[in-house]
Amino acid sequence: MIASTTLRPALLAAMTLALAGLAGFGAQAASPRTDDQTQLPQAPAKAASSPWFQPPAESSLPNNAFGALVRQGQALFLNTKALAPQYVGNELACVNCHLDRGRKANSAPLWAAYTMYPAYRKKNNKVNSFAERMQGCFQFSMNGKAPAADSEVLSALTAYAYWLSTGAPVGQALPGRGFDEPMPPKGGYDIARGAKVYSAQCAICHGANGEGKKVGVTQVFPPLWGKDSYNWGAGMHRINTAAGFIQHNMPLGKGETLSDQEAWDVAAFVNSHERPQDPRLVNNDIEATRKKFHEGDGVNLYGVMVDGVLLGQGVK
Repeated sequence: MIASTTLRPALLAAMTLALAGLAGFGAQAASPRTDDQTQLPQAPAKAASSPWFQPPAESSLPNNAFGALVRQGQALFLNTKALAPQYVGNELACVNCHLDRGRKANSAPLWAAYTMYPAYRKKNNKVNSFAERMQGCFQFSMNGKAPAADSEVLSALTAYAYWLSTGAPVGQALPGRGFDEPMPPKGGYDIARGAKVYSAQCAICHGANGEGKKVGVTQVFPPLWGKDSYNWGAGMHRINTAAGFIQHNMPLGKGETLSDQEAWDVAAFVNSHERPQDPRLVNNDIEATRKKFHEGDGVNLYGVMVDGVLLGQGVK
């Protein structure tokens, strides 16, 4: 989904420490950088006495064509695969990364994203509209197919994001945008330690094997790895990005309870598992793909040997 790579002050310099955690897994040292959305101003910290931006209440929607389109967008946001199955290739929905219907601060809320586009993104080396940004979400986070920019699906989702941002300043980064990623812990992360955090804090909802939980055919809790999760091109495959989301939002209903270390460790554990291939695969070559798209893209394990397994081969 819509994931920010904006980091806390001094994080880029400190992220080198996180790579120390790769030493035991055959990784090559690198100077990491997060260049997915560096054109966007860094989200400021929120004053303790200030509230988060408040999007409008659903009850304020008018009973006209605009209100109907916004409601359609919200329904798509919550039940993406059921309502747009032709564009979704896994078991995720928009709301899995953008919690509380895209309203929750520090969960990449739509009210903080919509007003920051058009914007340049190095990921595809072009100025992206908001619709193009969402197309990337379908291609990578949902491991699917991008709807046309003028499709009914993207028109409805755009209308929903526009409405949620009612009253938000245009082009001004708001507190709560993105995931406010935690500083890398001293000594880096530890995958084995992350496995213990996952077992204790995450497996009850997401399954012992990251498969998520279903009730009948309905996916209640999302899969975190494997064929039904986000692919290797999604922003959440970056350990730093996942750590920010996890720390602020997980365990569900108990966000802000994991330490920086625990968030990085469990994010590394989750992203040390295989998932669908990056759709930008270069000549069927993992190393070429790593160099072109993943080298320097935050902290990630694409193309890295972990426990004797080369990650990035993909699963179907």
